[in-house]
Amino acid sequence: MNSGPLRDNAAHAASAASEAPLLKLEDFLPHRLNVLSSLVSQALTRVYGRYGIGIPEWRVLVTLGENGVMTGKAVGAHTHMHKTKVSRAVAHLEQRRFLSRRPNRADLRESFLSLTPAGRAIYEELAPSALAFMDRLAEVVAPADRAAFDRAMKQLTERSAELVAEIESGRTPSKV
Repeated sequence: MNSGPLRDNAAHAASAASEAPLLKLEDFLPHRLNVLSSLVSQALTRVYGRYGIGIPEWRVLVTLGENGVMTGKAVGAHTHMHKTKVSRAVAHLEQRRFLSRRPNRADLRESFLSLTPAGRAIYEELAPSALAFMDRLAEVVAPADRAAFDRAMKQLTERSAELVAEIESGRTPSKV
């Protein structure tokens, strides 16, 4: 039988049918994912922070470096960032001359975004450092566990998207 925080919380909830289940924050998966994300972001900020960019700008820069020309809407969809956050990041990168906009003649409400030569140079300089950071972070996890973690992350990402759609459609996520 599996043990650990996920199983312990489920067992506790099942055994406490007549009382409200106890929620331990340190065992709550969304909190644990948020803590991990926050710690990783704090450390990774040291890699790209010297260029005067923050997390949203980093995500836009890397997305454009990886994909080339995109609209702000496409960047937002790719990074799962709100359009306001994307817009602010784009404005900051444009001000720093790391990014350029070209109007979409078919729809003047949107622009095509791409990295400038300066933005491309930063991307190419940062990419190896970011990859080395990722390798260093993951080196404590056995390769088989990394594969399992990758599968679990994919499953949790897909399930989270389903729950968002369910909630946005007015339905409450099903109770366990």
